[in-house]
Amino acid sequence: MAHDDPHRFADIHHELHRHLPSEPALRVKALESLLIDKGMLDPRAVDAWIAVYTEEIGPKRGATLVAKAWLDPAFRQRLLADGTRAISELGFEGWAGGHFKVVENTPAIHNMIVCTLCSCYPHSVLGVPPNWYKSAAYRARAVREPRAVLAEFGETVPPEVAVRVWDSTSELRYMVLPERPAGTEGWSEDALAGIVTRNAMIGTERTLDAAQPGSS
Repeated sequence: MAHDDPHRFADIHHELHRHLPSEPALRVKALESLLIDKGMLDPRAVDAWIAVYTEEIGPKRGATLVAKAWLDPAFRQRLLADGTRAISELGFEGWAGGHFKVVENTPAIHNMIVCTLCSCYPHSVLGVPPNWYKSAAYRARAVREPRAVLAEFGETVPPEVAVRVWDSTSELRYMVLPERPAGTEGWSEDALAGIVTRNAMIGTERTLDAAQPGSS
């Protein structure tokens, strides 16, 4: 008679289930399947929206705004004065961008955005928010201890630099305009956009890497 090893069966069970999506993902998939079965949702539309926000938009539009602001002082002033109107110049207006404000990092000020109530985010310029931005821990701690949160992202902000935290809402959403790194003089707009990261536009990254043109 074969010997039944409970550890072996546990390993098999783990192997069979480890590739399953998380419970929230399964619930979303079940809801999506139900809506498709009832003819209320076109799966091609879902795929198209996912492609737009992860590939076409992502943080690429925001990076374009930053690069253009670095190169064009007049556009930078318009962007800081009225972000909603400025992004419409590039055709970036849309959902979650109707009330849009850009705050600028300087040698004396570092800005960081959060949504303490839920996860409001400027989707039309930054795409889909990262999971950590939506987490309860980030939403609570970014306001209470922003320097500690920044340190966990690898950024130690000197004490003489003020840290300002901006709370996004459904009516008003923020984006950070990071400082242009030294050593990027003469770069094209595309090259500059290539070093602008999503985290820099959220404010959890302060120091951009000018040694990696074309990266993101």
